[in-house]
Amino acid sequence: MAFRFFRRFRVAPGITLNLSKSGPSLSFGPRGAKMTLGPRGMRRTLGLPGTGFYYTEHSPWSSSGGRRGSSSRGGQPHVPVEDRLSLGFFKRLITPRDERAFVDGLKAFVQGRESCALEQFRASLDLADSAFMAGFLALKKSRFQEAVEALQRADQRHGTLGRLFAKYGVHVELVLPISRELEAHIGPRRRGLLLGMAEAYQAMDEHLLAAETLMELRDIMPDDVVVKASLAELLLDARPDDPKTHHVIVRMAGDVSNESAAHAALMLYKAKALRAQGLHTAARDTLTAALRRTKERNRDLLLALRYERALVYADLNQHKRSRTELEKVYAQDAGYEDVGKMLGLPNYGIQNA
Repeated sequence: MAFRFFRRFRVAPGITLNLSKSGPSLSFGPRGAKMTLGPRGMRRTLGLPGTGFYYTEHSPWSSSGGRRGSSSRGGQPHVPVEDRLSLGFFKRLITPRDERAFVDGLKAFVQGRESCALEQFRASLDLADSAFMAGFLALKKSRFQEAVEALQRADQRHGTLGRLFAKYGVHVELVLPISRELEAHIGPRRRGLLLGMAEAYQAMDEHLLAAETLMELRDIMPDDVVVKASLAELLLDARPDDPKTHHVIVRMAGDVSNESAAHAALMLYKAKALRAQGLHTAARDTLTAALRRTKERNRDLLLALRYERALVYADLNQHKRSRTELEKVYAQDAGYEDVGKMLGLPNYGIQNA
């Protein structure tokens, strides 16, 4: 599954027009509680507070082309997600123990009872979907070794990933922070498993294992820009002064263009590698292209791009332009990196003000 990109246009407060290959759609509601109307039906996306997870319910339109009411395809009534995860007495009797634990864990998770959910998922690690959930919940709780072990269990059975989610009509999406500048939206697929595993390894300072995991994923999905950006960020963090690393990153990024936040993040890492090689003009042009489109780019990414361009301008002896960039960064975040010191401002010794 490659990373999918959409173009979004804000129509009015709380209403967004989405354009994708499947056709246009409209989204209503605040972030974390969206309702989307599109050619395939209505989709409700609810964020689970504090988890970084989302779950989605989809109701297709009726075959006549009109809006659906409470029924779904084939005349079946729409069933809320929590009801779909409630096993009746007789169904519980015929459902395998591991699957019962998965369903109970998923219901607890949807209800916001994370500890209970994790306990149930741990009890059913032989199921790929349970191991997937256990791994990412452990990762969220900073239990990195436990996360790796659970995700490895899921990876051993990656061919069955998503089957139980589909059986019970629940779609779960995880927002995984790849770096301060980039997030990845992943589901129960091998791509998500390996990205999560790499993050856990990196948190344990196992940079070699993290890199090997991402390289394996890159071999599977060579065009996935999130994977490229994640690998580039990891390599720069592990070997910032290694010329071979800089060459690998520039070659991997190729002629990347500013199509999304993930592309812009990869352009940032490419520019860092170019600057380290002394190719300041190329680094400046890469950063300028990344800053031409700022909509739907998070604040940290834009700050990092401006800060890096300030450093490049300084290397090019364009000090006025460098200071202009630093002032823009300082105005948005006075504590960003060493921007105050570079501007010659006094250090007032105020921490986390």
